[in-house]
Amino acid sequence: MDLNQYQIVLVNLDPTVGSEIKKTRPCVIISPNEMNKYLRTIIIAPMTTKSRKYPTRIEVKNDRKIGWIVIDQIRTIDKLRIIRILGRLSQPEIKELKSVIKETFVD
Repeated sequence: MDLNQYQIVLVNLDPTVGSEIKKTRPCVIISPNEMNKYLRTIIIAPMTTKSRKYPTRIEVKNDRKIGWIVIDQIRTIDKLRIIRILGRLSQPEIKELKSVIKETFVD
């Protein structure tokens, strides 16, 4: 399975601990392709449909539903957790994701 940055993938996040996002759910791959190609792990940001506007949440439309990419729950997972590829973010969504990641972790 070729995994690329900004793809939306279905991931089994269980088992989890405490307040970590649980269940099998869509997630966005945020690790760069160079890492995705050579490592057995990838970095993802989970998605949820139960959220509200928050500085580290990006609203996106996936599968005709409104959801949020949860930047405050970024995690590294083994590729074995990925069930299948669901799609890809649009260019405007990618631009917003990059901006929020930069604002949250860099600036």
